[in-house]
Amino acid sequence: MTRLPFAGRPFAGRIVAALLLTLCAHVTFAASDLAAGRQKVEGFLQGLQSLQAQFKQTLTDRNGQTVEQASGTLVVRRPDRFRWDYREPNEQLIVADGSRIWLYDADLEQVTVRKLDDTLSATPAMLLSGQGSLEQNFDVTQTSQEGGVFWVRMQPKRDDTDFKWVRLGFDGATLKFMELADKLGQTTHLEFAQLERNPTLDPSRFTFTVPPGADVIGDASR
Repeated sequence: MTRLPFAGRPFAGRIVAALLLTLCAHVTFAASDLAAGRQKVEGFLQGLQSLQAQFKQTLTDRNGQTVEQASGTLVVRRPDRFRWDYREPNEQLIVADGSRIWLYDADLEQVTVRKLDDTLSATPAMLLSGQGSLEQNFDVTQTSQEGGVFWVRMQPKRDDTDFKWVRLGFDGATLKFMELADKLGQTTHLEFAQLERNPTLDPSRFTFTVPPGADVIGDASR
């Protein structure tokens, strides 16, 4: 029989036992933290029918250097409808109408359209606007408290998404921040302001009409 390295040495055995107990206590504490994080996100999503907010967006590279900054407004109506209006520095529009996602770049006069399918279910935008559960699409992997903000880090369960993880930052029950890390090493930081929960929204805000003269990439047929 193979002897354990600390066999016959009670003091060393006690040290190892203490380390094991400490590790077990840490795992229990971590599991409790993850459950609290899951409850925080689920609590925010529960009863959420619509949302609108202003946002500031910063994109950083893998070295933490700022690549670009933008700002605009966001509106969401569940299920499967959202609208991101980018006003600064360039005018862009992203609209999900329930069956497709439209991206319009005013400077390029170009529209890109994509079917709203299962590959988009585990995206941060669909986390806010979709009807699938958090448990179906994401694993909560970490929580932390930083400067009064409670952060919940999540990882998509699918492998075919464009990002690796997302972090949501809450000030009490209010969503204040979102961070997304893509597979190129870039991180998108979003800060929300004047967030309104369940406002009445005009359904026309979630329809998109191709501007005259714009080039269309993808199938725009209904």
